[in-house]
Amino acid sequence: MVRKLLIGLLGLISLAVIAVLIWGPAYVERQLNPLTTPPEGWPASAEAQALHDRLVIGDWHADPLLWDRDLLDRGVRGHTDIPRLAEGNVAVQVFTTVTKSPRGQNYSENSAEAPDNITPLFIGQLRPVRAWFSLKERALVQAEALRDMAEAAPDRLSLILTRADLQAVLDRRAQGEPVLGAVLGSEGGHPLEGEIANLDVLYDAGFRLMGLTHFFDNELGGSLHGQGDKGLTEFGRQVVLAMMAKGMVIDLAHASPQVVRDVLAMEGTQPIISHTGIHGQCQTPRNFTDDLMQAVAQKGGVIGIGFWADVVCGKTPADIAAGIRAAIALVGEDHVSLGSDYDGSVDAPFDVAHLSALTQALIDAGLTEDQIAKVMGGNMMRYLAETLPE
Repeated sequence: MVRKLLIGLLGLISLAVIAVLIWGPAYVERQLNPLTTPPEGWPASAEAQALHDRLVIGDWHADPLLWDRDLLDRGVRGHTDIPRLAEGNVAVQVFTTVTKSPRGQNYSENSAEAPDNITPLFIGQLRPVRAWFSLKERALVQAEALRDMAEAAPDRLSLILTRADLQAVLDRRAQGEPVLGAVLGSEGGHPLEGEIANLDVLYDAGFRLMGLTHFFDNELGGSLHGQGDKGLTEFGRQVVLAMMAKGMVIDLAHASPQVVRDVLAMEGTQPIISHTGIHGQCQTPRNFTDDLMQAVAQKGGVIGIGFWADVVCGKTPADIAAGIRAAIALVGEDHVSLGSDYDGSVDAPFDVAHLSALTQALIDAGLTEDQIAKVMGGNMMRYLAETLPE
């Protein structure tokens, strides 16, 4: 009898484990990135939709690779996938790899020693074992997934590694092909694991953009959400110089203010802030002070305005448009872009298929067609054409 009870108990435990592995990660994503469809009060007018369809649209930041979905299929959760990006008329999307996130993550202070949220997610998703406990391998596994999708559907998805690749995507779209250009990025430099040689590994895997830090201080320097306003380390300086030499985009979205100042002080740097808001319009600890934003723009960088309430202080397209207007007023129309943070555990008010709601909001906010074209993608395309490897 005891033996039967034990066998039965083990069977129940096995079923529970299987259920967690099958449905657990999907449940987590549904909670953190709820599928959002605009209410009927937000449709785009015929005029706005016509303008939206003419635009070359680019976005600096989305995290769907973390969630182990086949992005070639239209999803029933989250904010982005290739079909919805096509419906939203997006030409170029930066897909970032997330490799570590501290337990209890917040905008104020996080310890680099805190337990990691991504490790159990990768195990639960049954991602390759080599990625369970290596941040470098975790980034590479996500990169491989994107490459596999591009190889499986070259008519729909094309990796952008060089300026020529960017131009080829734009030319194909101008000829009517609905191809999406994908730029691969890393949310923080910790996948380097403190070794400069690993920058070559990531570069060879297709990475062309990298943030220096994420929600915790790392080997490169301090985080905006770390412990104290630590600056760029000597290793961080080596990485910045190597990234410039390779034509990689330097992203300061989660860097400490001192890291921002240190990077800007280095000759030749032209960093971006991929997903953020304007402090003067939305005074939260997630947004840099206005003087730092102006300093980034003065070095030729661009600022991607996010789509979630913590950076624009509201949950409607009009609130995002207000953030964009504030950015234009602060740094000029040539330095403002989109940085949605789609699939990054944010409360975006619409998924990418309904991006025309933002075009409508920008029209309603009084932006000219030329300004809208710059913000929605023109500035990003110009920056990439100047920065990517030849």
